[in-house]
Amino acid sequence: MGGVCSVNLRHNVVQLLFGIMLLAAMSGRALCENWPGWRGPRGDGTSLEKNVPVKWSATESIVWKVPIPGKGHASPIVWGDRIFVVTAAEEQQQRVLLCLNRTNGKVIWQRVILEAPLEKINRLNSRASSTPATDGEKVYVSFLDRDKMFVAACDFDGNELWSVRPGVFSSMHGYCSSPILWEDKVIVNGDHDGPAYLAALDRTTGETIWKTPRPNETRSYCPPIIRHIDGRNQMILSGSLCVASYDPDTGKQHWIIDGPTEQYVASLVFNGELLFMTCGFPDRFVQAIRPNGSGNVTKTHVAWQKEKDCAYVPSPIAIGPYFLGVSDSGAATCYEATSGKILWRERLGPHFSASLVTANGLAYFLSDKGLMTVVKAGPKFEVVTRNDIGEDMRASPAISDGQMFLRGVKNLYCISK
Repeated sequence: MGGVCSVNLRHNVVQLLFGIMLLAAMSGRALCENWPGWRGPRGDGTSLEKNVPVKWSATESIVWKVPIPGKGHASPIVWGDRIFVVTAAEEQQQRVLLCLNRTNGKVIWQRVILEAPLEKINRLNSRASSTPATDGEKVYVSFLDRDKMFVAACDFDGNELWSVRPGVFSSMHGYCSSPILWEDKVIVNGDHDGPAYLAALDRTTGETIWKTPRPNETRSYCPPIIRHIDGRNQMILSGSLCVASYDPDTGKQHWIIDGPTEQYVASLVFNGELLFMTCGFPDRFVQAIRPNGSGNVTKTHVAWQKEKDCAYVPSPIAIGPYFLGVSDSGAATCYEATSGKILWRERLGPHFSASLVTANGLAYFLSDKGLMTVVKAGPKFEVVTRNDIGEDMRASPAISDGQMFLRGVKNLYCISK
């Protein structure tokens, strides 16, 4: 009898352990995220994963490294076992979409999406700077076709499904308008030196669902973020001499804040209470904004503002009670989010273009030289690691399923623990 009980006990223990391991595995899998567009699944650089690598070098923790032809500053995006990245083959005047195998980095296919004359660009820009977006069925890309915005959709086999030109676009610094997805819409920002606009296109056909004029008609390059705040869906972006919120379903404006400067590149972030904006040109500011109200809220809804070492190009990050950013010249700052109190400020490098990402309470700062400084978010400056991959980088990182993808000026890297 005791032997039978012992066998049953062992059997029950085995079943219990198996159940625990299964739950753990399911829990781990639930934390795996795709990186489907600009700044990831929430459009704010955040990853919910816990097993993201923190230490690597040119020879350590590199799963694969593959050359990407042409030039481009757009980030890679990831869906399942596919990676998508855009580039410009300048000699052929072609804009190209590539699909890579996530496991080994091999190119599955590449398609010429657009052939057009090369537009004039700023020396820090490229002709393939708009990060694509995907919904798991289609890939949406955006380029400049002479004087018009060009948006196209392809399926996962590289077949073009539609292409449209939703409006004109003019800027002496070139083009960047990363598409974002909302329900049945592809939304693009047409802030430029002319009749500026926001446009929502039908995902299936590319037809314009709504098109909203933007004030001030000044070039900017900020993809919006979309959040449900104050009982309504809000699509919020900075640019064109203002910060403004719109209804992503209709394009109708909720509220607007004037200024504080002319041109913007960095995207906003939201910590559940406040919006954070960093800009710009000719003057640089950081603002915390209360995202409620209606109409012009310039004098009532700016919670705090700073004017030193503010970013123009790199988008910031919100981590718990902290807000972090890095200036283009390499000064990293950590603020107390609610008050704007500066907790620390440290010089990290000579120049930054890439936007910040965060995972597991860590902030990743990627310099143009390819040096990644990993910092623990907190009231004191605490460097976890510094990782030098040995290649210049302009694109922002992507994170998915325990791996980080870094696009250099020549190669794409897959990094894993």
